[in-house]
Amino acid sequence: MSTEKEIQKEYTNGEITVVWKPETCIHSTICWHGLIEVFDPRNKPWVDMKGAPTEDIIQQVDKCPSGALSYHYNDPSRRNMTEPSEKLPNVQIEVIENGPLRITGDISVHFMDGTLQQKTPRASFCRCGASGNKPFCDGSHRKIGFNG
Repeated sequence: MSTEKEIQKEYTNGEITVVWKPETCIHSTICWHGLIEVFDPRNKPWVDMKGAPTEDIIQQVDKCPSGALSYHYNDPSRRNMTEPSEKLPNVQIEVIENGPLRITGDISVHFMDGTLQQKTPRASFCRCGASGNKPFCDGSHRKIGFNG
């Protein structure tokens, strides 16, 4: 276990502070593809909190898939506003050796075309890339000898 403190950068517009943890970032580029006026990797610093209204920044930070970006209100009386307004469902994720990700719980799959599919109580998602039923597993990992 490392005793080094995780690097954390903070950027503020006075109303909120955006926190970026570079070691957690998976570089999905969702932040800057969605709000280049604020998140621009060509600039130093790469976050310009004057680039958009606070609500737009919050909405973009909430899309960060890794949690590398987060925010909090600077006014202590509003700090709890970053908490989810409803209790999130209990979801379990299991990595199956040489197979899929098995997810159990209240699962809603939102597809890029806007459709929604409920997969309760369980679903298996492809990790090997060979499934003919993406994002779901169809057993192709066995045919291709997937190790992972």
